[in-house]
Amino acid sequence: MSKMFVDQDVIRDLATLLNETDLSEIEVQDGERKIRVVRNLSAAAVPVAVSQAAPATVAAPVVETSVSDKDHPGAVTSPMVGTLYTAADPDSGDFIKVGDKVAAGQTLLIIEAMKVMNQIPAPKGGTITKILVENSQPVEFGDLLVIIE
Repeated sequence: MSKMFVDQDVIRDLATLLNETDLSEIEVQDGERKIRVVRNLSAAAVPVAVSQAAPATVAAPVVETSVSDKDHPGAVTSPMVGTLYTAADPDSGDFIKVGDKVAAGQTLLIIEAMKVMNQIPAPKGGTITKILVENSQPVEFGDLLVIIE
């Protein structure tokens, strides 16, 4: 059996990102190799690195959602862990607000992950009926972000 190479600098960077964003865990994948860093909040809050294939835990969103929201065909969920932004920059208006009509592919939100700004596009056209997140909020993989009808 060969040894697995673990880049300790990557783990340190991920641990720093956890502390800066107050997230409880983060997972990155490069091909078949996955690295998941989990912060143990009940102990001394020391980040722990674990390599495994389990999916990330889904955290409760800021706005309470119903079961029907999670199963809604227009539910837009977070594709990654990071910090969510509702506008391109602090001086710009929000990308969307409740009642706006959006087209498929239109930018709804931005999630910053590992210092990269990732646009979250509308998966379909329709009307924004719910926005379930706030600006600068940490989000986890699978968090419910927006409902489009």
